[in-house]
Formats: sequence, structure tokens, C-alpha cells
Amino acid sequence: MGYKKLIRFAAIKEFPHVLEYPQGMPGRWADFFHNTHPLTLELACGKGEYTIGLARLYPEGNFIGVDIKGNRIWVGASKALADNLANVAFLRSQIELLPTYFAPGEVKDIWITFPDPQLQLSRAKKRLTHPRFLRQYREFLRPDGQVHLKTDSPDLYAFTQTVIGLYDLPLYESSDNIYARAEVSPELSIRTHYEGLDIAGSKRVHYLRFGLRETLLDEQRAEALKELLQHAVD
Repeated sequence: MGYKKLIRFAAIKEFPHVLEYPQGMPGRWADFFHNTHPLTLELACGKGEYTIGLARLYPEGNFIGVDIKGNRIWVGASKALADNLANVAFLRSQIELLPTYFAPGEVKDIWITFPDPQLQLSRAKKRLTHPRFLRQYREFLRPDGQVHLKTDSPDLYAFTQTVIGLYDLPLYESSDNIYARAEVSPELSIRTHYEGLDIAGSKRVHYLRFGLRETLLDEQRAEALKELLQHAVD
């Protein structure tokens, strides 16, 4: 590990709003933030641009950026400190462990912004909108909670649409090119470092907003998804 990363890893251990694999947190986030404002997560937050952007837009909400890369978290955490954003925190952990940090119904919204689309079929289960992850989110998302996906990957966008349709999940909003709209909402106007890179080369940003249901536990639909994925590469 480089010297710069070592410095940042050491620094975040002293930040009061950065938690690394915390114990005993389910049901205690209101105590952590000293209020009962609704809780929103940004998954694979990177440098935390969306976490901070949402926190500025909605001061009556609490926002937690989740990532495993401590050196990236340092960037967002330092910005939050410099800007005195009391409604921002960062959680360093694998996303698979999220149900151990939040109580049922404790989270209002989940944002997934420009994640790795995991394009290889063998890595489909690593896509953050795969039912394997959605089942985990359902454990702590409110019944009326929503998942937001913002991506430049047409493949991840199409895959998530397939999951939504197959599992009969409520779809509230869908756009294959948000910046083609006459008016873009403030929360969708937040731009991240990875958005600027346009790694997918699509020149478009796609957006989905949807809910979760018990149908995610249906094994028959899980098998149907496997078949659909296999046919897509045949």
C-alpha cells in the first residue's frame, strides 16, 4: 500500500463520522446523528460526491456513504468535515454486510451511483442490482423505501429493468437519458467523478427508481433470471 493511502487510512480512524465495521449499530443511527431524520445510503460511494450532494440538498435527512476503499472515503469525509455537514457519515465495509448494521425499516432510500457494471456473465451476481443484493436491501429498507440507480452502463440499466420486470417490483421512474429532459431534478444533477469519466462511452446517463417486494424470495424467478442471462450471451 502506498504511503499516501496509509496516511488516509490512519486519518479516517480519527474521524468521528467514519465507522469501520461497527458493532451494535442496528436501531442506533438516530442516536449517532442525534435526530430521527430519515436515513439514506449511497452504496459504493467512492469519494462520496453523491452522499455530500444529497446532504446539502436535504438538510432534514441523514446520509451515509458506504465503500470498502478507505482512501476514497477519506476524500468525502474530509469534505464533509470542512463543510461542517453534520448529516453525513461514512461506513467502511463490504456491502454484503449491510444487514448487520441496520435494523428492519431503518433506511428510507438507497442510491447506487455509477457502480461497476460487472459485465461478464460470471460476475452477474456482483451487480449491485442483482436479486442477491436486493434481498439484502429489503431486510433494512422501509416498506415504502426506494432504490435509485444512476449509471452510464446501458447493460446494467437493461439488466436492472429485467430484474424489475421479472420480480414484479414497483417501478416509479425510468429514463435512458436523464440529461435529455427539459428539466433535471436537483438530486439527479449531482455529478460524480466516475460520471465525468464516461467509462461506458454511452454518452448517456440512465436512471431507475424502484421499490422492493417479497417476490425477491421466489426461487422460480431466480432460475428464470439465470436462464435469461444465459440466453443473452448465447
